[in-house]
Parts: sequence; structure tokens; C-alpha cells
Amino acid sequence: MTHETTTIDIDWTACQAHGLCAELLPEHITLDEWGYPLVAGAPVPTSTAKRARRAAADCPVLALKLRVGKHT
Repeated sequence: MTHETTTIDIDWTACQAHGLCAELLPEHITLDEWGYPLVAGAPVPTSTAKRARRAAADCPVLALKLRVGKHT
């Protein structure tokens, strides 16, 4: 059985530490002492996927990326 999982990635060359991603997804993203996002790398639950897509779209520099992969 194959299913899709979504994980959060950060484009470090684009990120400018605005922190909006942590405000929109506090259960998945925290900020380090300089304001840069920290993600655990765990899959985003289906119940949070819509907010994760919004966070990625609302990032001022589009540094937040969602990666969808198929897993067995």
C-alpha cells in the first residue's frame, strides 16, 4: 500500500527570518535565536496540510516549501 506524505523544507538561500511560518504552523515550526525556522522533518498530518500550504504561500520570500512523497 502506497500513500503520500507531506514534509516541510526551507530554502535557506531565500529565507530572511521573517517568522511568519512559525506563527502559522507553531506545532511544526519553531524559531532559533536569530529568528530562522527550525523544522523537525516529521510528516505534516492531513489535518494540518491546508494550513501548511497557506504558510508556504504566505511566506514573504517563498522560502517555505512542501515536499510530497510517496511511501509504502
